[in-house]
Amino acid sequence: MVAHATPKSNESKPIAALLVAAAVAIVGILIVVPLVSVFYEAFSRGVGGWWAALADDPDTRHAIWLSLTVAPVAVAINTVFGVAAAWLVARFRFPGRSLLISLFDVPFSVSPVVAGLALVLIFGRQGLLGPTLAWLDWKVIFSWPGLVLATTFVTLPLVVRELIPVMEAIGPEEEMAAVSLGASGWQVFTRVTLPNIRWALLHGIVLANARAMGEFGAVYVVSGHIAGATDTMPLRVEKLFQEYRQPASMAVASVLAGLALVTLVAKFVIERRLEAESRDLEAARGLENTRLEATRP
Repeated sequence: MVAHATPKSNESKPIAALLVAAAVAIVGILIVVPLVSVFYEAFSRGVGGWWAALADDPDTRHAIWLSLTVAPVAVAINTVFGVAAAWLVARFRFPGRSLLISLFDVPFSVSPVVAGLALVLIFGRQGLLGPTLAWLDWKVIFSWPGLVLATTFVTLPLVVRELIPVMEAIGPEEEMAAVSLGASGWQVFTRVTLPNIRWALLHGIVLANARAMGEFGAVYVVSGHIAGATDTMPLRVEKLFQEYRQPASMAVASVLAGLALVTLVAKFVIERRLEAESRDLEAARGLENTRLEATRP
């Protein structure tokens, strides 16, 4: 047997300290300093100036309202789709399953700008469905529905990708037992499936909401960048900055940054619960395996 040398603790300490210092420096330069500068600029004129930049401008108020209505709708659509798609993939084996799972990741690999252009080619006035939408007098591009479509597309994989590994790890045994006891499909979902996936589902919802709030590229293309009509908060930040209204731009940016910090805290709490549930599941499986081993002749 060949003995493998292990590094001495006194030799690894300087390397560990160097790596920690490098990580702290990178995080500080790329994350902490920009965030602090955003809040510093936003509140450079005091809380009153910050509030005035948000409340006195009707276009800014509309942009905040638009973001707070588009994102929840897109997240709700992705939640319903994510639960259904994850249940399909985790519980059934069918031809094309691997391809379907790969297609879930298309929004991750496609540029948001390309996604926006694709939506314009389909739902625009000169697009594939343009004549039909014009006949029905439905406006999708350069309006609220287009913003929802673009936001839904870019956030599509986040919920389903969180649920698939959890549902596969849990397995169908509890659901099958509930069905054998006479439970209906809705009872199985609400009393068995949903409690088992609740923290993974909430984690996916938080990530999807964060992505939806900050989406720029796809929304920029389908919105037309119309102030007071189709500008969301990220678009409003860019427009105010281009107009050299930096305090107002930073005020709106601080709202987005604040939402991001709240999302980060929620993400941390949910991940802790997911880790705890994972440990409990592994412990329960270990006890079950031990019991089965003890009952074997």
